[in-house]
Amino acid sequence: MAGEVQLTCITHRDNFPVLAQSQLAYVLVELMPTQVMANIQMPLNFCFVLDQSGSMGDDDKIGQLREAVKFAIDLLQPNDIVSIVAFSGSPKTLVSGQNAHDKNHLKRAVDRLMASGGTQLGPAIRAGLDEVRKNLASNRINQLVILTDGQTENESACLSEAENAGRQGIKITALGLGVDWNEVLLVDVGNRGGGEAGFISQPHEIGSYFQQVVQNMQGAVVRNTLLTLRLTAGITPRKVWRVAPLITDLGVRGLADRDVQVQLGELVKDQGQGILVELTVPARGEGRFRIAQAELSYDVPMLGVTGERVLVDTIVNFAKNEPLTGSLNPRVMNIVEKVMAFKMQTRALQEAQAGDKQNATKLLRQAATMLLNQGESDLARTMKLEADRLESGAGLSEEGKKTIQFKGGKTVKLG
Repeated sequence: MAGEVQLTCITHRDNFPVLAQSQLAYVLVELMPTQVMANIQMPLNFCFVLDQSGSMGDDDKIGQLREAVKFAIDLLQPNDIVSIVAFSGSPKTLVSGQNAHDKNHLKRAVDRLMASGGTQLGPAIRAGLDEVRKNLASNRINQLVILTDGQTENESACLSEAENAGRQGIKITALGLGVDWNEVLLVDVGNRGGGEAGFISQPHEIGSYFQQVVQNMQGAVVRNTLLTLRLTAGITPRKVWRVAPLITDLGVRGLADRDVQVQLGELVKDQGQGILVELTVPARGEGRFRIAQAELSYDVPMLGVTGERVLVDTIVNFAKNEPLTGSLNPRVMNIVEKVMAFKMQTRALQEAQAGDKQNATKLLRQAATMLLNQGESDLARTMKLEADRLESGAGLSEEGKKTIQFKGGKTVKLG
């Protein structure tokens, strides 16, 4: 059946000026599951991989973790399958592939989380994957949810296991708690596992993060989404960004001479995804022209839908009338500005790491100003404080650095 996903394409202006030279165009492509999908939910098959090393005893982190896992269990449906692996120096399986119909039994197992020992994440990821593999199925959401608060030994083992997860279609969400964990490692683990990394600054926030993770798994109803933007002759792709749910530079992976192709994975209900494509448009005379055709292919396992396709043309008008061509689409331009701010803050982190504090300070202040104008006051405040630290001769704080890196890409909300 058709109609499971709405596909829209919006350019940054409805009317382009007639020029003697080429000009830039931005196309915002949005993909959103429709109301047809409102009551569709895939059963889950996931494993919590939870740090119970000695440092988790500080500030009652382990107590907050226990309550957060119990809260997440309350969100599950009876046919969901959950596993729990706790780790310190070695992994320990507290729950092995059980349905969530007896939640009290699962919660009693959670009470066995106790903080002690060192941190060995690699074997724990392997143990978690072993649990998910026992019930691996194409009609389930197969996922690993990792939480750790510290550095691990043998990081190469973590990356190797994450690659195994990615090859088998087991998504990884890797969450770092506090400021003492290695963000480079967790980002790499998340990426190789086809997922993402996240930053939890305070223990009392674990519950809300786990709630969001479980709800995203429950809302992931569309799979294997592939977006292809076919360009008409003379149109050249320059850059492609994922802008929602996270701003991500997709680089040149999806670019070819005449099309943009991006693998988007899962679509979550009420969240969707957004892609921003920067194009070069050659000189045109007056009139209406199709500059691109977007094609989305996708599967909906719960409805037996495979390889469904949606096509949408992107047509723009070229005009010599200056009042017509002076109008910009405010929504698209707002997203363009958010992407520009994200580029600045990413570059600032790189410059700070390279030791160029002066340039990093300048970029952070510019990004903070842009974000403040966009209503992102908390993130702008963090950037200003970190810029002040750099200007005083200090380095970036660990909390500020992680806040900028992990929360700076969450500024776009799709309508």
